[in-house]
Amino acid sequence: MSDLAATPAERSPIERNAAKAVTLSFSDNALLPLLLGDHDRHLVRLEQGLGVRLSCRGNRVAIAGEPARVEAAQTALTGLWRRLERGEAVSSSDVDTAIRMSELDDPRLPLSDLPAIRTRRGAVTPRSPGQAAYMDLLTRQEMVFGLGPAGTGKTFLAVAQAVAMLQAGKVDRIILSRPAVEAGERLGFLPGDLKEKVDPYLRPLYDALNEMMPGEQVVRRMGTGEIEVAPLAFMRGRTLSHAFVILDEAQNTTPVQMKMFLTRMGEGTRMVITGDLTQIDLPTGTRSGLRDALETLEGVAGIAVCRLTNRDVVRHPLVGRIVDAYDQRAAAERDTSAARRSRVAAVGEVAAGK
Repeated sequence: MSDLAATPAERSPIERNAAKAVTLSFSDNALLPLLLGDHDRHLVRLEQGLGVRLSCRGNRVAIAGEPARVEAAQTALTGLWRRLERGEAVSSSDVDTAIRMSELDDPRLPLSDLPAIRTRRGAVTPRSPGQAAYMDLLTRQEMVFGLGPAGTGKTFLAVAQAVAMLQAGKVDRIILSRPAVEAGERLGFLPGDLKEKVDPYLRPLYDALNEMMPGEQVVRRMGTGEIEVAPLAFMRGRTLSHAFVILDEAQNTTPVQMKMFLTRMGEGTRMVITGDLTQIDLPTGTRSGLRDALETLEGVAGIAVCRLTNRDVVRHPLVGRIVDAYDQRAAAERDTSAARRSRVAAVGEVAAGK
């Protein structure tokens, strides 16, 4: 690299105790402050996220820590520097993305060469390893199940791919759907006509569309039928051809609804089904159609499943920690329940022996 070189670091007392130390040299002093961030906040974020020690002297950044973490930090800094060289900005969210992408045990691609979904509003790039895999499946497969917790970009990336294909003329229309199931609230007695009653359920889909194209274009394309946003019940009896169809919040379908939706697929159609099996709002005792479909269809040729995890959460960092906390509590409750059942069974065996 002509303007970015790694050399053995000058070894401070802290670094001498580290397993590895490397120094990166940056030749463009005008870009370096943008890499470091205001008051070195980007370096601090990288230190906290990757568990390394970073220090800047002149045009050099020294990295010290465990070998794997030093390599991850080197990858992250190099990727961010390449962004700046291309004239792109580096924000706190870009630093978080660099941290997530550099932590891969088996890196897919350099950060600067990741795949992108290109819309007329710009390129949408993956911000985590799971998102990179998901975007790859959206490009190649006709039917994709995208699973994962809130904030992993399941719906956003699916809508981005749909918009890109519509604008490129690869599909004639986009159809976005959700089951109209309340998330612990009763909305059925809201005033208004049918559209006004179901719009609250569909609002996240409108939001995703407006992120991808100007609002007036969304309204115009909805008027011509190129974009349709409708409750799942409106899909019954239809054959959807040459369309990009997304079913969001699929964990709230019943098995009958899911089968009905999947069998709407016609010629030249792509389908994406997104959901989070930890957020089921169906009545107690009702089986999720998403769970049923996964058990029935996984492994069927032409159907791909992408499982995003807490590591792929790209909203505020607190969201990932919140998801982790709930998952840990659920795991503890399962362990407690299993231990209780074991004790009850043991008492029963003792009583039977007597």
